Amino acid sequence: MTTTPVAPRAQALIDLENRFGAHNYHPLDVVAERGEGVYLWDVDGKRYMDFLAAYSAVNQGHNHPRIGAALKEQVDRLALTSRAFRNDRFPPLLEKLCTLTGFDKALMMNSGAEAVETALKAMRKWGYDVKGIPYPEAEIVVFDGNFHGRTTTIVGFSTDPDSTSRFGPFTPGFKIVTYGDLEAVRAAIGPKTCAVFVEPIQGEGGVVIPPAGFIPGLRKLCDEHKILLVLDEIQSGLGRTGKLFAFEHAGIRPDGITIGKALSGGFYPVSAFLASDEVMNVFTPGIHGSTYGGNPLACAIASAALDVLVEEKLVERAAELGQHLSQRLNALGSPLVKEVRCLGLWAGVELKPEAGGARQYCYKLKDRGLLCKDTHVNTIRLAPPLVITKEQLDWAVDQLKDVLAG
Repeated sequence: MTTTPVAPRAQALIDLENRFGAHNYHPLDVVAERGEGVYLWDVDGKRYMDFLAAYSAVNQGHNHPRIGAALKEQVDRLALTSRAFRNDRFPPLLEKLCTLTGFDKALMMNSGAEAVETALKAMRKWGYDVKGIPYPEAEIVVFDGNFHGRTTTIVGFSTDPDSTSRFGPFTPGFKIVTYGDLEAVRAAIGPKTCAVFVEPIQGEGGVVIPPAGFIPGLRKLCDEHKILLVLDEIQSGLGRTGKLFAFEHAGIRPDGITIGKALSGGFYPVSAFLASDEVMNVFTPGIHGSTYGGNPLACAIASAALDVLVEEKLVERAAELGQHLSQRLNALGSPLVKEVRCLGLWAGVELKPEAGGARQYCYKLKDRGLLCKDTHVNTIRLAPPLVITKEQLDWAVDQLKDVLAG
């Protein structure tokens, strides 16, 4: 589906990708070659405002000069040692992460899915070593509509038919319950339960925000049953919702979190599992690791990415502009809109079924110079880089209002 012809140079690249690449994505027909701040430029020189921010990986904006300078400086010194040896960039990043977040320890990985796999291992091993659950019977409570990554273990507890598409058999040990339903969680918890694992806001699900008492209620249930509460903050964390982490809106502390995406500033894959000493101490030498996890290049980039978030006050900017975004979206007045869900600079605009699906409107927005992503057929996701200005934000919402005018 497209609304304007694709230019010859872009079409040649699209044809090349289609010929030699696996067809595991269905991207919009935009071929980017340059980025800066909130903007991308395609191979024909057309400028677009990016309202996906690489699923929140570029919260700091495309090609932030400070993060890029850190990458260039480090790549000229040392890129990789593996964890068989120590490097000078790893310990300071661990200290910075733990000081900033309040967790006792960090375990560095690369992709978000690897951080989640690390968390799952930690939850289960804590269940055996600390809680005393008989091995190998530990269970983790998870939620419908979730998205935690693409490994076979993770997709095994997804309810998305695309994610689970004939990839089984899947790993046992997960109980899937209704997102936002505390009584369903209570009913699922038993003597073999070691943890509850949840997104505080479901990003891939369409920026689904749970009821106000849900996350505090989970914390209370976990305390009552002496089980862990671990949150996936890979998309929701590091400023996206107007707090450093989405769990802060609920006034609780989890036992552990996974982070990634914006930890890289969009330059290089880097992720982490953060947790209390009690949880992290289940890891001993040799039982888990990653050749690239904690490599000096990733550490230099992540350190600069965190500094940019803090020193440029991007979390505060997301909180302030998020209120404006929410007001503007709720005033769209479109007969096509079923619901608007917004927290910080993160929103899901869910369209009515009779609108005919969100993808066609993403193409119309693309033609106007605004890049958005559809999800779950009827929802347009909005997630601009946190460096966006109020004027840029207003321009983007104006484009959305026009295409949804009906």
